[in-house]
Amino acid sequence: MVRTFRDLVAWQRAMALAEAVYLSTRSMPNEERFGLTMQMRRAAVSVPSNIAEGHGRQSRADYLRFLRVARGSLSELSTQIEIATTLQLLEPPPTMTDLLAETDRVLQALIHSLEKKPN
Repeated sequence: MVRTFRDLVAWQRAMALAEAVYLSTRSMPNEERFGLTMQMRRAAVSVPSNIAEGHGRQSRADYLRFLRVARGSLSELSTQIEIATTLQLLEPPPTMTDLLAETDRVLQALIHSLEKKPN
């Protein structure tokens, strides 16, 4: 039973992903601290934050809107990881890429279940 946003698997995975991003970006070059590193960290933090905020809203429509924003931030983060990897600024650990895929999967499942739920 989901009592708070902390009970949501999507939020739990997103929190683990944010932690992985913070730990992995520590090794990025200092000149990227206010560039790509900061963008990646903000996108990573945005995912669980939007899941939590949406859960706290009063309507399903608002909840879905925030979940979609979270999914957008997840796509943004995925692109930023790819850019950092291509530029050889980061070698993402398998746990981070696994968490990215898992978070996307459970977030999409949550969105789908809310869309199908009768009013």
